[in-house]
Amino acid sequence: MPTYDYECSACGHAFEAFHSMSAEPISVCPECGGKVRRLIGTGAGILFKGSGFYQTDYRSAEYSKAASADKPEKTPAKKDEKSASKKETKKA
Repeated sequence: MPTYDYECSACGHAFEAFHSMSAEPISVCPECGGKVRRLIGTGAGILFKGSGFYQTDYRSAEYSKAASADKPEKTPAKKDEKSASKKETKKA
């Protein structure tokens, strides 16, 4: 059930009420009996709790392609050079 904010026009009393969306809105102030109006709020934001919700999980294919193009290429030749130099020193 949603929470609705109300404010009294006569005394300025502000309060919240829980009721279903199909229920009639409150029209009488519980403090002074004056007329109240329902306030329009921003609503609640979505809050993801737990592991597995990351900003990068649902990136577009275009973004992924651009990101992979920006990464430097790995050069396995350096590893081969090191192993080749070790073999040469062992032979001598």
